[in-house]
Amino acid sequence: MAEKLSIPIILSRFYDDLLLVERHSRQTAETYRLSVNGFLDWCVDKKVKLRDVNVQFLLYYLVWRKTQGCSELTLAKDISALRSFGSYLERIRIWTENYALQLDRPKSSRPLPRVLTVNQVEKLLSVIDVSDPLGVRDAALFELIYSCGLRISEAAGLLVPNVHLNEQIILVCGKGDKERIVPFGVQAKEKLISYLQNERPKLVRKRAVAEVFVNYKGEPLSRKGIWKRFQDYEALSGVHSKVHTLRHSFATHLLAGGADLRSVQELLGHADLSTTQIYTHVDDEQLRKSHEKYFPGHAAPSGKNKG
Repeated sequence: MAEKLSIPIILSRFYDDLLLVERHSRQTAETYRLSVNGFLDWCVDKKVKLRDVNVQFLLYYLVWRKTQGCSELTLAKDISALRSFGSYLERIRIWTENYALQLDRPKSSRPLPRVLTVNQVEKLLSVIDVSDPLGVRDAALFELIYSCGLRISEAAGLLVPNVHLNEQIILVCGKGDKERIVPFGVQAKEKLISYLQNERPKLVRKRAVAEVFVNYKGEPLSRKGIWKRFQDYEALSGVHSKVHTLRHSFATHLLAGGADLRSVQELLGHADLSTTQIYTHVDDEQLRKSHEKYFPGHAAPSGKNKG
């Protein structure tokens, strides 16, 4: 059965399965499809039929990937994709079992995300020129991303009916189409009111546009458009950052203010608490000050050792 199917058909059915059965996000499904496409191309090159693949062939493939210069993180993603693909093949009875489950993910050392200080965030946002509609839009956009810890895709896809100004909450559609409610601050509210009531109508004119943030044509603002505008403000402010850094900063500032990790997980829309722990951290100086505050007895006077 499997040998009669072309690679495009197998990939298409696997992609649909990821979205409809496994309920993965489109971004994850696309990533897995690309990884599996590479594996299937390797099988064709090595003249290995899909039905004949076992864990030994999977290991051969991963070794080959390593020789091509793949990082540990990329290999870990490949293994996750192969595990999902193996589950799919097992369900449609091409594999008798999911051989990919025998693969161990390499332990990749993920670098801690870069975080801005509160002053750096304020400096970055302060350079936005609010004398024109696009500037007012950007002020509201980046304030909201920081105030709610939004992903760039979530900001681009935010809908007008999902913004509740009086309650100061938004309904966010995150990864895997999972919805969550996130509150926003007073500054974000003021900037949103200015944009939604005064400037957005000038941009959309008589068009019916569902998305909150639109470009100069009155069309939905794309992720690339958001990224390019942010680059301009990064250059103007001298604060080296990325849009996603605002999300990292949001989480870290919440934790520094006393929020518990579980609450931050909910606000960020993370399925796994360990992901939230990667996104948030404190620097050595913050750690030292916290240690002095909560463990004063450990700080012995200079030159004295209490033994």
